Amino acid sequence: MDDQIEVRSVSVEPGELVYDSDRQVVGRVSGVTDTGFEAEAIPPDESEVEEVPGQEFGEGYLMWRCAECGEMGELEEGLPESCPNCTAPREAISAVEED
Repeated sequence: MDDQIEVRSVSVEPGELVYDSDRQVVGRVSGVTDTGFEAEAIPPDESEVEEVPGQEFGEGYLMWRCAECGEMGELEEGLPESCPNCTAPREAISAVEED
């Protein structure tokens, strides 16, 4: 018998919520790497998960930040492949909320 494994590709963007198999929120995507993504954990006792702020007046918005040089940019087209300022790899770049 020939066992086959189905592999699917799913697009993940910074700021998206991450769920477990019971459909409970466990975190928020903070960065994308070559092998997957990084997420910030949301404590299980946190009863209400805040939505990522929009770009309305007075609200924050998502940006990317380089961990090596601190450079920041807008996330309109996702995370850059490398930092345009110091050429750090994508793994050094993560999503952050700004006011």
